[in-house]
Amino acid sequence: MNLHHFKGAHALSLIGRVLLALLFLASGLGKLAAPAATQGYIAAVGVPQPMLTYGAAVIVEVAFGLFLLVGYRARMAALVLAGFTVVATILFHSNLADQNQFIHVMKNLAIIGGLLHVAATGTRPFGSHLRMLGRGGSQASAG
Repeated sequence: MNLHHFKGAHALSLIGRVLLALLFLASGLGKLAAPAATQGYIAAVGVPQPMLTYGAAVIVEVAFGLFLLVGYRARMAALVLAGFTVVATILFHSNLADQNQFIHVMKNLAIIGGLLHVAATGTRPFGSHLRMLGRGGSQASAG
């Protein structure tokens, strides 16, 4: 079945994008709620400039998470978030002998895969999804 001809394709695309975006928004807002603890964790794993790294992480997660959520430059946002997730995986989950770290790596690979899918296929802004669902249309996504 070609998903572009499936009436629910737009809803599935929107739900997937919202779920990916919420992950980054929750993480970024969590960092804002606990700056000292987050910077301490960053320093504990040996990343230089914990304050700068913290600030960059918050900006990337919140700003690009919002972009992804609303579909504004979603392809670029997805690529930035995928790159961010690669870096975070390398810096914070490198001990693959630890089962918990291995699970985090596998989860992050799945997230990266979802983000790369958004980057490759594009998306529609929030309102566009809702208009298409209201009409029952199934045009190919842009974005």
